[in-house]
Amino acid sequence: MKKLLSKLALSSLAMALVFTSGLATAEASKDPSHTNNKKAKVALLIPGSSKDGGFMESAYRGLVKAEEDFRIKATYVENIPHDTAQIADALRQLAKKNPDMIIAHAGQSSEAVKLVAKEFPKIKFVNTQTNLTGDNLSSYQVKQEESAWLAGAAAGLLTKTNVVSHISGARVGPGLAGRAAFADGVKHTNPNATLLTTFTGNQEDADLAKRVAQAQINAGSDMIFTMLNMARNGVTEAARENGVYQFANVRDYYADAPDVFIGSAISDASLTVYGAIKDLTEGTWKPNTVKKIGLENPDAVRLVLSPIVPQDVKDKIAAFADKIQSGEIVIPTEYTGPEFTNY
Repeated sequence: MKKLLSKLALSSLAMALVFTSGLATAEASKDPSHTNNKKAKVALLIPGSSKDGGFMESAYRGLVKAEEDFRIKATYVENIPHDTAQIADALRQLAKKNPDMIIAHAGQSSEAVKLVAKEFPKIKFVNTQTNLTGDNLSSYQVKQEESAWLAGAAAGLLTKTNVVSHISGARVGPGLAGRAAFADGVKHTNPNATLLTTFTGNQEDADLAKRVAQAQINAGSDMIFTMLNMARNGVTEAARENGVYQFANVRDYYADAPDVFIGSAISDASLTVYGAIKDLTEGTWKPNTVKKIGLENPDAVRLVLSPIVPQDVKDKIAAFADKIQSGEIVIPTEYTGPEFTNY
């Protein structure tokens, strides 16, 4: 890994790919300084840890890869608390360094980005995994709801107890959409299954996540889908101790714990950071634009299943993936069922 990245003193932070554009009304930002010998200055805000092994780390990986491939000067901050005021203050400090682009990772950053982008109209802002747009703001996202839906479908097919569950931390848009997708996938393959779903309020607290997982297991769950950062480790412990299985998200976790991870709903968010920087350096970045990538690019979005999963289940999942891409299966973005709070 190259060691050119600069970490600002706010806290201890921060491929070629094809995105499909959700909006294409804005003119491309053609800044010739980014296509000659001048390095573009890029700053990344990661609200969690760049070493969480999952979603937050994916943003850092995208920045490192972009620094290897493009002429940029990169800085980053990390571990900003999930608080709009604190994230906004961190973004302002980055903006005062006058970068060409600021990338705020994750839905936790969305409210702060909306505020700060208006205060610094000459800087290009990007929010990942949201639909935010503005005169100097665009969004880049991998469609994690597609792989989350497939995880739900697989959980519905594989459960022996007819009870499956979901655990996430922060109640933000991407997490809510992922939960809705997982729930719909379960219902599609097993309408009689019970779903237990919990937002703990904390993506990092492994002890809290373990307590929730244990309560869900006690209530009958034998398949747990986690959309967590470092807190996922607590669920892994509970699953191992009780002999149940876990579906992860973001990356393939099977090698981490083959006895626990029966599947991974991959949604490689590193491509959002990389894609935004690629567009900046090539002079094709556009404001007022949402760019998305989904199952059509399996390097970015797919469901990976453990070798113990029967082939007929894998075949059904592959067929479902085709139907999602064709539009035959439409994934909902809202869940209106009960929440599991008995922990």
